[in-house]
Parts: sequence; structure tokens; C-alpha cells
Amino acid sequence: MIQEARSGDTRLFFMDAAHFVYGSFQGYLWSFERIFIKTGSGRQRFNVLGAYDPITQELVTVENEDIVNSKTICKILHKLRYKCGPGRISIVLDNAKYQRCDLVMKRAKRLGIELVFLPSYSPNLNLIERYWKYVKKNCLNSKYHPDFKAFKSSVINCLRQTNVSIEVRAELSTLLTLNFQIFKESQLLAA
Repeated sequence: MIQEARSGDTRLFFMDAAHFVYGSFQGYLWSFERIFIKTGSGRQRFNVLGAYDPITQELVTVENEDIVNSKTICKILHKLRYKCGPGRISIVLDNAKYQRCDLVMKRAKRLGIELVFLPSYSPNLNLIERYWKYVKKNCLNSKYHPDFKAFKSSVINCLRQTNVSIEVRAELSTLLTLNFQIFKESQLLAA
């Protein structure tokens, strides 16, 4: 799939959701004295379902404050089909039940989108997980947002920069590489 994406035969996306909960995102700091940092509180949540194309470095999102479910997946499938036109689309995604349900499978088939499900408990194979870590580090870690509106705005601004900022694209090109190591055999070493 990676070879086909590099040659332009298909568009390859890595897709997953991130759930940003309004509150503190701690960074790392060495200090001789205890430092108190202001933080917001509450249970407000901003959900982002994202699909990232590592070849074009393009991010497509569906955002809400509600829930990510099978209908949200269908919404992004339609958005991707509209954006990419009639060409082939492959999406690598986790094995969550709401992603494998009948509604999503039928919609993907009708739209001509290939869904490739990762094995359970293997988030390291989904490239977008690295992207979510980048977002948290750059717009949330050790930052104070006085209210949910400012918190949400910070996340949205970071997401929008992905598709327009040359500096952000350069940084992401080193973070979101398609170099995956494959092990043919595993051996347990005797202690």
C-alpha cells in the first residue's frame, strides 16, 4: 500500500480519533521549587476524528463536542471521497467496534474505499497516533486556557496549521515517516 501511495496509484490515510478533555496537560520541568500552574477544569471534551495522508502531508478532520461513533466515521469517509475524487483510497485504522460495524463497512464499500484494520493493541502502527502526540505537545502541554472556548480554539489552530504552514510540514515530515520495522521471527533470550 505504501508503494502504491508513493507512486500515486492510491491515496493512503491513517485514521483515528483524539479526545481532548479540557484541563491540564502537563509538560516536563526540572525545578528546585514547586511550581503551580493555573489550569482549567471541567469535563468538556473536544473530539477530533482525523485522517492523515503522509505522502501529501494533508490532514482531513471531523470535529465535535459530542461523541465519535460509526456516523462520525461515515461522515469522514464521505469527506475523503469528495476531497480525493474518483481515485483509489485506502485507510489504515484501529480495530474499534464502531469502525468495523456493518454501517461503516457498507458505506466504505459503496464509496469504493478500502479499510485496512490493524491488529488489536498496536497503536504504534497507526501513524496518526504520532500526530496526536505532536498536537498535545505543541498546543496543550504546559499551557493555560482560561475557558473551553480558548482550549478548543488552540486545538483547532494547531490542526489548521498542518495543511498550511511550511514550518509545521517540515517538522511533521521527520515525525510522521513511513518507516516501519518488520520482524520475521521473534526470539526470546534465555536469562
